Amino acid sequence: MAKGEGAESGSAAGLLPTGILQAGERPVQVKKESKKKNQLSICNKLCYAVGGAPYQVTGCALGFFLQIYLLDVAQVDPFSASIILFVGRAWDAITDPLVGFCISKSPWTRLGRLMPWIIFSTPLAIIAYFLIWFVPDFQQGQTLWYLLFYCLFETLVTCFHVPYSALTMFISTEQSERDSATAYRMTVEVLGTVLGTAIQGQIVGQAHTPCVQDANASTVALEGANRTQSATSLRETQNAYLLAAGVIASIYVICAVILTLGVREQREPYETQQAKPMPFFRGIRLVMSHGPYIKLIAGFLFTSLAFMLVEGNFALFCTYTLGFRNEFQNLLLAIMFSATVTIPIWQWFLTQFGKKMAVYIGISSAVPFLILVALMESNLIVTYVVAVAAGISVAAAFLLPWSMLPDVIDDFHLKQPHIHGTEPIFFSFYVFFTKFASGVSLGISTLSLDFTGYQTRGCSQPAPVKFTLKMLVTMAPIVLILIGLLLFKLYPIDEEKRRQNKKALQALREEASSSGCSDTDSTELARIL
Repeated sequence: MAKGEGAESGSAAGLLPTGILQAGERPVQVKKESKKKNQLSICNKLCYAVGGAPYQVTGCALGFFLQIYLLDVAQVDPFSASIILFVGRAWDAITDPLVGFCISKSPWTRLGRLMPWIIFSTPLAIIAYFLIWFVPDFQQGQTLWYLLFYCLFETLVTCFHVPYSALTMFISTEQSERDSATAYRMTVEVLGTVLGTAIQGQIVGQAHTPCVQDANASTVALEGANRTQSATSLRETQNAYLLAAGVIASIYVICAVILTLGVREQREPYETQQAKPMPFFRGIRLVMSHGPYIKLIAGFLFTSLAFMLVEGNFALFCTYTLGFRNEFQNLLLAIMFSATVTIPIWQWFLTQFGKKMAVYIGISSAVPFLILVALMESNLIVTYVVAVAAGISVAAAFLLPWSMLPDVIDDFHLKQPHIHGTEPIFFSFYVFFTKFASGVSLGISTLSLDFTGYQTRGCSQPAPVKFTLKMLVTMAPIVLILIGLLLFKLYPIDEEKRRQNKKALQALREEASSSGCSDTDSTELARIL
């Protein structure tokens, strides 16, 4: 009898899955399998990182060059240019939560929930981008032309960038893997700004935009004997902008293809157990009531605004206040190259000393150099030194917001474990606030130039214009940075809190995975019996 019972038991053991008989070992096995599954290869991280380049390449070209292009190449008057810049950025800000809403309603497909947005927006975006840099033959409707295609491009690039930003949460569930992928992404994005600056600056820099020696008599000069020569030179400059736009559009397409082929979305284990996604407006209420998120975006709102003021007015500042008309594109390259080199250093710093410490050290390091620019006389060598040093702070400003947002989302998931699908809301509203503030800053700065007497295509500008540009690039950013750093004192997620959240989230995922495996094993056991 004993022998028969043993034989029957052995036969059943041969039929049943090993995991059912070794239930005590399941948590360890699930943990190992989950960790292995969520590890990203270098190839995966690089493909993910390359996807951030299109937004930065086009954004850098528009941010640094659109203002001076509208004023001196398209010859739009300063007031109309301020309307284009403000409305374009404001519309860009509004589209972020709208796209986030549409994404939250999107179903999961074979390609994922986010990838279809990236794929289908790309071809339309590059057409709209190219037309921004095209000067139409008619003068009457130029403002409407640029406003239309600027808003259209910003809408389409938002359809690319919002899902791409939210993709951070779906490439891996491991904090360390996401942080590492974010560092790769920030490095490539800064390289994208270098590339955008190099392409736009060097191609456009080869064509010298004609200027009027006597700015107060610009109309008379244009109607004089040199009108034909000036028009020919202006046409060459316009063609140079079109050539740069074509090259950047090609890079946009290549990066989108690499991202699509090299990255796959992953769903959270506990998310797949939910019956339906949460309503979007309820998600907004929950997200906007999450304290750490509000404090984080408030701090970065002011610091981002500071760097956007510098970005938007840097070309005019170098051209007219410092007198480096033919050097500003090289100064931009120095800033962005320095930022690219220091991104890995900041990634090491935040892992060693914490993200809040990296914020304080990294962003505040720009203040002494901005003060130096405000006080010094025009000196090309000193300006290059300041540009290289400023790039160090730019790198921190690039890396830290996107490295800290996932920590806030993890904290939210712990407090609301049954809520999912809010990731696009977190990312889109952060971008919304920064873009809207950027639109306000660019609109106000361009109007300030109009009020102080900016002369379109002038070889020089009146003293009030030069002083205004200096304040917009130095003192105003300093004040904004200091306000932002004070707000960061209120941000509650330090390194100890991050470690606690990581352990709690890991336990939640293991519980969800174990529950899913147990259900599967019970079904298998019933089928076999």
